[in-house]
Amino acid sequence: MPRIKALITVTTYPLPSRSYDELVCTAGVLENGDWIRIYPVPLSFLKGTGKFKFKGGVKYTWIELDLQKRKKSDDFRPESYSPVNYDFKDFKVIERLDTKGNWLKRKEFCLANVYHDLSILIEESKAPTNKSLATYKPKRIIGLDWEEDEREWKNEWQELRKQGDLFTAEPTNDISIPKLPYKFFYKFEDASGQIRRLMIEDWEIGQLFWNCLKYAEGNEAVALQKVKEKYEDTFLNKNDVYLFLGTTKEWHMRRSKNPFVIIGVFYPKLEAQTSLF
Repeated sequence: MPRIKALITVTTYPLPSRSYDELVCTAGVLENGDWIRIYPVPLSFLKGTGKFKFKGGVKYTWIELDLQKRKKSDDFRPESYSPVNYDFKDFKVIERLDTKGNWLKRKEFCLANVYHDLSILIEESKAPTNKSLATYKPKRIIGLDWEEDEREWKNEWQELRKQGDLFTAEPTNDISIPKLPYKFFYKFEDASGQIRRLMIEDWEIGQLFWNCLKYAEGNEAVALQKVKEKYEDTFLNKNDVYLFLGTTKEWHMRRSKNPFVIIGVFYPKLEAQTSLF
């Protein structure tokens, strides 16, 4: 398998795992604009506590490493790959794309193929294509809402962590990432005029909630409003919002009517329209 160069654009909120430490699903685009999913990636690696450290985070960084296609029996989605070496000894950081020119370099790759009709993307998620990653531009984002969720990780995940993991080979009782007590959703209008609602699973909104909660001195109602202000007032009034969508393996396998969730938000600044008259 040749080495693969990818621009990382997505890191999802970490989850405890049966076999590893907390895992993050990463995704990105290749130089030709095709999407790729890299899983599993240990949280300790992305946090910079391992061999490699990232200034400004790993997102929008070109990386190069040895990957192997995941077996169809494990993950049938065509974009899914896993590291050949779980110690990431072959990993190489090439460069991080900056935001100059209103995200000009990032747009070149992230907006190479944009969907405007979610129905078309859902159709392509069906066999035999099984497409599971894409950039999507809603016609209009209506707003952000949320639902209360379980406040602790599942007991079986905590018990399984005591058995050790692939990356450290040592038992641990520690789950370093707290469980998000809320699920966040964007409600939007599709190009077809249909109103849709998708859950947001990217790391940014989870970290934003914890930062806002700290700022609000533990007041969840205040923290939630701060998150809403960011994802509504700031993004919708000042930014040109695109959504990175990905399927969850469980619901894609079940052939759900819509297996996609929002795994990232792409938000360059709005550009003023110049009148032709």
